[in-house]
Amino acid sequence: MNAMMRCPNCNSKDIGKIGSHQFYCWGCFIELTVNGEKMSVYQVEEDGTLSSLDDLFFEEEMPQVHAN
Repeated sequence: MNAMMRCPNCNSKDIGKIGSHQFYCWGCFIELTVNGEKMSVYQVEEDGTLSSLDDLFFEEEMPQVHAN
């Protein structure tokens, strides 16, 4: 990841590295996991668990099924 990485939620550049593929946004307090080209976004809950927010951010990349 380059230093110009932006948060997909708040567009902040204030991203901290917390692991080899894990980053934390200080702007909106979400955690990002990057694996190659795939990025996952998580909300950190009060008890420290992570809730995936991928369906909010990456829905457009999923194949759409339309009922006729």
